[in-house]
Amino acid sequence: MERNNLYPIFLKTGSLHILIVGGGNVAEEKLTFLTKSSPDAKVTMVSPMFRKATRELALKFDVELITDVYHAKYLMGKHMVVATTDKPEVNVQVYNDCRALDKLVNVADNPPYCDFYMGGIVTKGNVKIAISTNGKSPTTAKRLRQFFEEVIPEDISQMVQNLNEYRKTIKGDFEQKVDKMNEITQKLVEKV
Repeated sequence: MERNNLYPIFLKTGSLHILIVGGGNVAEEKLTFLTKSSPDAKVTMVSPMFRKATRELALKFDVELITDVYHAKYLMGKHMVVATTDKPEVNVQVYNDCRALDKLVNVADNPPYCDFYMGGIVTKGNVKIAISTNGKSPTTAKRLRQFFEEVIPEDISQMVQNLNEYRKTIKGDFEQKVDKMNEITQKLVEKV
């Protein structure tokens, strides 16, 4: 049976610099989801043209827009790159340039040219859940995201904050603290 071997991480995008190559619908979609999840993300976009809505979104989130065709020079100082152009040869060039410079890269809708996927994300205050289908079905990730948005209570962030405050008061060594927190949070997964 096939298995998802991706390693999930949560990046501090406020201290990383991300480049999006492209200015069309897909680029706008990637920018929308990125800024929704991480409004403090440092993003630069390069494209010969940008949609009006992309320009408006970029202005709202302080995204640098460079009106130009892609050149490898735009990779300098970037940590992650997302290629979204409608020209496969440009996207493959972005991928090859990133590989040569050890940059993480995602070529939209082209899994063999991706170091990472941008999955479905559910955010409720301090709680964030990322959903991956191993690049196989973004629509399934979207539906799972919608499901979790419905079933996770809006006040879960308050519960997490309360548990964090309680955790600070627990006495004992690390193992004792873990046991106590496990005991308290067990109620979250018990079936009624």
